[in-house]
Amino acid sequence: MTDQIADMLNRIRNAIQARKRTVTIPANSLKKEITRILFENHFIAKYAFVEEPKKQGLIKILLKYDEQMRNAVQGLERISSPGRRQYCSVDRIPRVLNGMGIAIVTTSKGLMTDRECRKNNISGEVIAKVW
Repeated sequence: MTDQIADMLNRIRNAIQARKRTVTIPANSLKKEITRILFENHFIAKYAFVEEPKKQGLIKILLKYDEQMRNAVQGLERISSPGRRQYCSVDRIPRVLNGMGIAIVTTSKGLMTDRECRKNNISGEVIAKVW
């Protein structure tokens, strides 16, 4: 597995299409930060980090649905990949659905949303879009 972020997004996308309540993902620090950003922006209901001895651990995510079983995440798109990095200056960071979604950006100050990058005037690599 070379692109762990794409694997994480695909696992979430597949769980949504199968109408699963939870999804389990192998953990690392970048995936934990992406999960935290998804939770803070109300795309997932809950999450938990499960530490396992002598293993890398797991992230358990509880997906968020409404009464008609529509998920809060309508779309996930990987922008930057290991073979093609997408760096953007502050004025070129994409707006997702005119602010209805988020772009996840990795910066020198850590992972941020597109709004936080504009507010703090920090550019970086656009990892993914979520709407």
